[in-house]
Amino acid sequence: MNMDEETEKAQPKDVVWHDHGLSRDDREKLLGQKGLLLWFTGLSGSGKSTIASAFQKRLFDEKRLVYILDGDNIRHGLNSDLGFTKEERSENIRRIGEVGKLFVDAGVITIAAFISPYRKDRQEVRDKLGERFVEVYVKCSLEECEKRDTKGLYRKARSGKIGDFTGVSAPYEEPENPEIEVDTAKLDVEQSVQLICDWLEKEGLWKDESAIHERTGEEE
Repeated sequence: MNMDEETEKAQPKDVVWHDHGLSRDDREKLLGQKGLLLWFTGLSGSGKSTIASAFQKRLFDEKRLVYILDGDNIRHGLNSDLGFTKEERSENIRRIGEVGKLFVDAGVITIAAFISPYRKDRQEVRDKLGERFVEVYVKCSLEECEKRDTKGLYRKARSGKIGDFTGVSAPYEEPENPEIEVDTAKLDVEQSVQLICDWLEKEGLWKDESAIHERTGEEE
């Protein structure tokens, strides 16, 4: 590449955000809900995906627009180029944080189910989303997760067939102050989903009331 070609390449400072005329508020009024990113974090086998799926079904049945960003599924496409080193895990979460931010801007209730072992990475996503980020700690002891071992991953990690495995050969940093804590050793799936729904209701994040009133013509 010659100097002229290098000069023509766009630099970050040359890339300007374009406003397309519709805001998140506009889309939320259309959908009658608030865009949120519910971030499910916990060890492998803790129940993140199971609870996320049940929670999604609950929301869908109530006519809400909802979507799951699943850790395993994302690695089949968007993040298929990433491994499991500390740096690659951080990049994995950074990308999902950006995707989640776009979904929230679209007014979608977004569920991210990722081990996301490092507090710093989760905090960076929170910083992007502010009050639209809800951390859900799916709590389960390592011993219980190993007993479940539905995918046989702990067994492989203990035998050395899988390296950098969270809880075995790589760390997991528990959330210090999550909005919601779901202890799957004590709660079943239905109870876990209800706990999440109750918190959203209490915090007024369940739906966009102003949008509902505007669409139905009801008075507050």
